[in-house]
Amino acid sequence: MVVLNMVRDNNEPGGFLLPKHVSPPTIGVLDLQGGVLEHLDHLQRLGINGTRVKEPPDFTNLAGLIIPGGESTCLSRLLYLYGIAETIIREFRRGMKIWGTCAGAILLARSVVGESPYLSLIDIEIERNSFGSQLESFTSEAVILQVSSQPVPLTFIRAPKITKSGKGVEIILRIDDYIAAAESPDVLVTVFHPELTGCVAFHRYFARKCGLEPLDDTKVPAVDPTWDNKSWTRFERKNK
Repeated sequence: MVVLNMVRDNNEPGGFLLPKHVSPPTIGVLDLQGGVLEHLDHLQRLGINGTRVKEPPDFTNLAGLIIPGGESTCLSRLLYLYGIAETIIREFRRGMKIWGTCAGAILLARSVVGESPYLSLIDIEIERNSFGSQLESFTSEAVILQVSSQPVPLTFIRAPKITKSGKGVEIILRIDDYIAAAESPDVLVTVFHPELTGCVAFHRYFARKCGLEPLDDTKVPAVDPTWDNKSWTRFERKNK
C-alpha cells in the first residue's frame, strides 16, 4: 500500500487534503517590470496562490498569468530576451488565461496604433499614452457589474486607450469615446491599475475566470479596508 503525505489546501472550500507532491493551481505574475508585488498581495488577500514568473520553467502548473503595467517597449524586449514570449503563447494555447493591465494590455492587443503588435492574443486595437504624459495620470471610479455591484476605484497612469474591439471580445467598461476594460473567453485587459488600489474585485474576477475559487465578498469586500499603499512592502519582506 502506498501512503501519500497530505497537506491542507486552504484555498479550497473546506480546506480539503491534497497529496503533498501535488501543487495547487497557481496564478503567475510576470516578474520583469512593473507592479509585481502589488498583484501578488491582492491574490494573497483572496486566498489565491500567486507566484513570480520570469523564465520558461516558471510557467509549470499556471492556471493564469498576469502581465502587469510598466513600459510596453521595455517589457516586449525583456519577453524576447528571456525567451518567454513563445512560452506565453504555448501555455495560452494549452488553456492558461491571461490578464494584462496597462502595458500588459498593449502587449496582448492584436493591433497597436503606430507600431507592430506583440503577443496578439485578443482582438482589440490599442493606443499607447493616449492621455498624455505622466502628469496627466488620474483616478476615477465606475460600477462594473460583471466585476462588482459596488463602485470600484480606477487608477490611470500614462494609460493607453482601447479604441476598437473585434469578434469574440466583450466590452466590460466604456468611458466616453474609449474602452477601458474588455475580455475574450481567455484574456482580460484593463488600461487602469486595480493593483494600485484596495480593490480586489478584478483579481477575484480573474481568478474565477481561471477556474479557481477565491474568497468571496463576504470574507473580503470588493475594496479591502485593510489595504493601504504600503501593503505590498509587507508582502516583499515575507518573501525575502
